[in-house]
Amino acid sequence: MRGVIMAGGSGSRLAPLTKAMNKQLFPIFDKPLIYYPLSTLMLAGIREFLLISSPNEIVSFQRLFGTGEQFGISIEYGIQDKPNGIAEGFLVAEKFITGHKVGFILGDNLFHGHGLGRQLSAHNNVSGAQIFAYAVADPRSYGVIEIDSSGKIVGIEEKPQTPKSNLAVTGLYFYDEEVLSIAKSLKPSARGELEITDVNRIYLERNTLKVSVLSRGTAWLDTGTFEGLHDASSYIKIVQERQNASIGNPFDVAVAQGWI
Repeated sequence: MRGVIMAGGSGSRLAPLTKAMNKQLFPIFDKPLIYYPLSTLMLAGIREFLLISSPNEIVSFQRLFGTGEQFGISIEYGIQDKPNGIAEGFLVAEKFITGHKVGFILGDNLFHGHGLGRQLSAHNNVSGAQIFAYAVADPRSYGVIEIDSSGKIVGIEEKPQTPKSNLAVTGLYFYDEEVLSIAKSLKPSARGELEITDVNRIYLERNTLKVSVLSRGTAWLDTGTFEGLHDASSYIKIVQERQNASIGNPFDVAVAQGWI
């Protein structure tokens, strides 16, 4: 499995800061935000990465990470010319992901929890698609997944005004080799973007979409707002100080995996 990190976007909810800096480089307590999604995919056992960002910002990530060899991994870079939707990342990554399964994560999503690495690595040989859901108080700002009493997915909607459940689809997805052809078949949505929800919906129609609901013991933080940035920094600070451990540190993950 290869990893793709989407680190572009307009960051309009974080203006005016994003006029000068990519939001994935903002500090979450003592580390840049981008460290956290990278570490999450590393926990799943992924060592080959493509990081996608805008033409003006890709150089900042290249300065930060280089080739990734310091973490025992390899990082390549791709450019998304305009923010034409999350699912466009598969098209940007075409040469990188052809013939490979894909761990796909949004650069502003932060995950932390006991046993998370084991849970993720169990899906790195996925057949079909594996998504991860999280119960939230107000799911209207997210993709929402509906499941029946047996745990089977019966529907998925993007930012519904009347959600059928409180399960939000997080920004972490595992796909098999079919995802590229699916992404190529997409048409832009009403807002002119290629939607990741449409990718998941096609897998659902094929009856090959599976979901894992993250436990309450796992934290999922969306850092796309000022409130989200503040909450994430506070969470990381408190947990690190109380546990005397570093969260979301690629060096630590690489050592634990035996890569360095």
